[in-house]
Amino acid sequence: MKFIHFSMLVLFSFLSGCIILPFQKKEKNDDMLLLALGILANASDWVWDLPPGFPVPNVPADNPMSKAKVELGRHLFYEKKLSGNGTMACSGCHFQSLAFADGKDFPAGITNQPHPRNAQHLSNVAYMPRLTWSNPKMTSLEIQARAPMFGESPVELGLQNNNFLGALASNSIYQPMFERAFGGSGITEQNVRYALASFQRTMISGNSRYDQYTFRNNKSALNASEISGLNLFNGEKAECFHCHGGFNFTDTSFHGGAKEEFFYHSNGIHDDTYYAVLPSNKQGLFDLTGVDSDKGKFRAPSLRNIGVTYPYMHDGSFMCDDANNPDKPAGAGKTKVDCARDALTKVIQHYESGGQNHSGKDSSLIRIFTLTPAERANMVNFLLALTDEEFLKNPKFASPF
Repeated sequence: MKFIHFSMLVLFSFLSGCIILPFQKKEKNDDMLLLALGILANASDWVWDLPPGFPVPNVPADNPMSKAKVELGRHLFYEKKLSGNGTMACSGCHFQSLAFADGKDFPAGITNQPHPRNAQHLSNVAYMPRLTWSNPKMTSLEIQARAPMFGESPVELGLQNNNFLGALASNSIYQPMFERAFGGSGITEQNVRYALASFQRTMISGNSRYDQYTFRNNKSALNASEISGLNLFNGEKAECFHCHGGFNFTDTSFHGGAKEEFFYHSNGIHDDTYYAVLPSNKQGLFDLTGVDSDKGKFRAPSLRNIGVTYPYMHDGSFMCDDANNPDKPAGAGKTKVDCARDALTKVIQHYESGGQNHSGKDSSLIRIFTLTPAERANMVNFLLALTDEEFLKNPKFASPF
């Protein structure tokens, strides 16, 4: 309320200034009015409705949250006019039912060129100080949006210029939406990215059965098997928490809304020989740094909603067998949970094996250990309890079209 009062005072000051400075040209007065309206449009009316245990996300100072931006961003996220040929939107690789992943090992953009890494889910992306699998330069959602929009290797949405802004303007719904979100600055490339970022920051997932058990004091939310798996996850036998700790189950996160941490790891899914023959866009952090020791290093993803984000790892190395895949003829009658259970079992067995011989691997963490079949099943059951069914169906994240 204080901010609104301040904004009104600013507007009044600008309008008053227009009155007491008659020597100024009308154009100048119009500019000042647009600026004042812009300030009002940017005045944050946003109130975070966060799950228990979740900190307030960091938001760039030049792109404060507002209801108008979020609603505009939701429209743009599902808008196919944001692609070079009008056939694809951001949602083309980020499906809500899959926590905004897409279920593929290598998705393709409008030219059907396969992406070198798979599409990450967007659950709690607001807390990520670094985005994508292995690009440390992706420090904000506002910056990252340019990659799928304008990237050439690979081509995703395939925009080559700002002509798409005219296409947006041709739809009568957008002019007033941009006006409400950004005041007089109109339909611009930056405003498109800023609205998309604002919408994505609202994709907060924190109502899984794990959350109910841990943060909402519902001690019946997890069963004995899942609790046993939780203890293994956070224990020194499996040691999963070292790379997948905290409320967001990753070591790349903002802490307390201020301090940021990000790391890149080799988890030994491939050896040195494998990476030596890969093209320069598939070798992980090395692709950006050129440092040999960065080959095969990727960001540890959040495990939120992992039950629907298979296939796992940056290249989809771990997927369920066709017999457990509901999307395959052999898996008729199976469910997503069946597929996830199969694929997650393979992931855990990979870590039990100590992984392959890769020079970038931290052998103090990725080392041989043994679980009993029951312990392995408990781990899988716990991971499946990280699925937030409400997030997967919440209409506030769904297509407005």
